[in-house]
Amino acid sequence: MSKTLIRGAKVLGGEPQDVLIDGGTVAEVGSGLSAEGAEVVEAGGKVLLPGLVDLHTHLREPGREDSETVLTGTRAAASGGYTAVFAMANTFPVADTAGVVEQVWRLGKEHGYCDVQPIGAVTVGLEGKKLAELGAMHESAAGVTVFSDDGKCVHDAVIMRRALEYVKAFDGVVAQHAQEPRLTEGAQMNEGVVSAELGLGGWPAVAEESVIARDVLLADHVGSRVHICHLSTAGSVEIVRWAKSRSIRVTAEVTPHHLLLTDELVRSYNPVYKVNPPLRTERDVLALREALADGTIDIVATDHAPHPHEDKDCEWAAAAMGMVGLETALSVVQETMVDTGLLDWAGVAERMSFTPARIGRAEGHGRPVSAGEPANLTLVDTAYRGPVDPAGFASRSRNTPYEGRELPGRVTHTWLRGKATLVDGKLT
Repeated sequence: MSKTLIRGAKVLGGEPQDVLIDGGTVAEVGSGLSAEGAEVVEAGGKVLLPGLVDLHTHLREPGREDSETVLTGTRAAASGGYTAVFAMANTFPVADTAGVVEQVWRLGKEHGYCDVQPIGAVTVGLEGKKLAELGAMHESAAGVTVFSDDGKCVHDAVIMRRALEYVKAFDGVVAQHAQEPRLTEGAQMNEGVVSAELGLGGWPAVAEESVIARDVLLADHVGSRVHICHLSTAGSVEIVRWAKSRSIRVTAEVTPHHLLLTDELVRSYNPVYKVNPPLRTERDVLALREALADGTIDIVATDHAPHPHEDKDCEWAAAAMGMVGLETALSVVQETMVDTGLLDWAGVAERMSFTPARIGRAEGHGRPVSAGEPANLTLVDTAYRGPVDPAGFASRSRNTPYEGRELPGRVTHTWLRGKATLVDGKLT
């Protein structure tokens, strides 16, 4: 097996050290290391992190390969420093059976740019009426532990309770897309001053907050784990904070775009800013940053949602909701959390690798950068700053809200079990 010596890297942002990879394992971490025949990577003070883990990715395959495939999505993941992604179930057909989740899992194995862990649907066809084959998906080769109808809310309280009871048997987790459907009929953007001025249908914060409140109470009643997808409002933060103060088993994620962008951008009527949940207010953005910093929000998840050009290059009302995010996530987190002093790089590793791996039970990921651990690593040039150019994306889709925007940080190398998937910013 090959050896790689990473020389002078700031492990989790600390003092420069050398890291020796031997085969698929970190063999040694220290100063002045040498290894005969090893490929040497001169880190030059770049930050070395454990490989990132995304608990919320849309890979679109099977069924919407015009948007993304497992191959293009995992290439995008490797470009962004990810070594594992959890693929959402809203494919065509829906990933609600052992057969479909195994198909997605095997495609990830074949392509080899990062590990792909399928997320199983909670209900058959995402219709919210009947529980899907949760046990069969868990017992399949894919070993599903996370279940979600993301894109839709499990709005029926009885169905949600049954799902929480079922997954408790194997320590699974239900990841809820918190959106009360009756409160968001016809909604186009965040309900507030901007929606009133533009005359667009408003998406009230309470549509998210009411579902989160119900579900943390259900999780408490059942004694099961619930995860809140793409939390986006200050009120949602307070509910999760309250639930954690009562030791309820709730975790929550925030997307990079909800840490940076606000509903003021919708004034441009550019559908690239149309997303679910919608961009909120500056007050919400600041509350989300503080909650991520203090641990109320556990992780950053991309909600990478690729769409073909024709689904976004149209009038606002007809446009699809969603943004790509795998290749820019770390840069946005550096901009909003590190460069503002809210988090250090060890904190970033906690929220983008260690904790998401723990929530999703991603074996071999989210591990310390130390001897004997799997060599799932990413090297980041934190001094870099430059404009985002979607023409260079590995993703099949280009619907990024950051085109032309200057962002800090650039992933230069990614290793999956010691094998380089990205070298000097180029996919291998």
